[in-house]
Amino acid sequence: MHAMPTAHRSPSLHGVRPVLSLAAAVAVLAVGGLPEFRRPANDGALRDWLENMVVFHRFNPVEVGAATGLTPDEVAAALRRFDLAGKRAPRRAPGAALRVLPYPGGRHPRLGFFDGAVRPQRDTKVSVFTPWEDGGYVVLDLPEAIFSNLGLIYLAHTHIPTLWDQKGITLPRLEWQRGPGGTLASERTLPNGIVFGARVQPTSTAVRMSLWLRNGTRETLTGLRVQNCVMLGYAAGFAARTPTHTVFNAPYAAARLDDGRRWVITAWDPVQRCWANDQVPCLHSDPQFPDCAPGDTQRVRGWLSFHEGTDIEAEFKRIEAAGWRR
Repeated sequence: MHAMPTAHRSPSLHGVRPVLSLAAAVAVLAVGGLPEFRRPANDGALRDWLENMVVFHRFNPVEVGAATGLTPDEVAAALRRFDLAGKRAPRRAPGAALRVLPYPGGRHPRLGFFDGAVRPQRDTKVSVFTPWEDGGYVVLDLPEAIFSNLGLIYLAHTHIPTLWDQKGITLPRLEWQRGPGGTLASERTLPNGIVFGARVQPTSTAVRMSLWLRNGTRETLTGLRVQNCVMLGYAAGFAARTPTHTVFNAPYAAARLDDGRRWVITAWDPVQRCWANDQVPCLHSDPQFPDCAPGDTQRVRGWLSFHEGTDIEAEFKRIEAAGWRR
């Protein structure tokens, strides 16, 4: 989880490194506890994940092996077999939806404070590629954490014990489900009957997001605070963040490049707090579900977009007029 930066500090879960050498990548994988690989079930799945990792995310063989359990020789052979060796991602066509892919694991999505996010689960993580050529991607964690009156009921990595850790219960691994138009959806049922899910829908100008939670217990759930993290480290130029690079106007949180013209913007409604952390680096606009009676379902909505320009407040107003909260 995150330790919040000065001037935006409140109780939470989060803490930069340059592009890593192969040896350094191995060390980071070990610190992050990443070698809980998921071997693809068949050739179709193997090809899809290799394309995801190598063509789009530009993983090296060590990172592919950490995600799949394959040796470097097996990775090289599979890339040749599927004609993926040396292949580069195609440019996004004008007017096409932003590229959104499940984050494959194998490369820690953070650039720092790894001890606050051991064994990050890919179950909740989605990569959104910037609209700029060779602009890289941001990683969304939806959700990173869910708190309630019962305690910490979900955490997308190992750090602070959850309700289930305290009971010795291990949650099953899940994967994002793909839908029309690049939409991704997930759903998880917790041992006490609480069910929550996420939906990520890309458009040509933004990514619309939603989270829902259904109360399958016999008591009203309160204090349903959520942490949703936008990790910036693999978006070109966004690895080093300082407080002067971020702007907050709730529910909007935005980070910019040094030139002041390129921005990453996120928002959630209803929002409980906006903040950023330059050690990860990341942006947060964290929502809170309304209290949820037994059998009821509550929802929150989110937004992510990229912007070029110097007047970020005007861009916030333009996004607000888009009606994304409805």
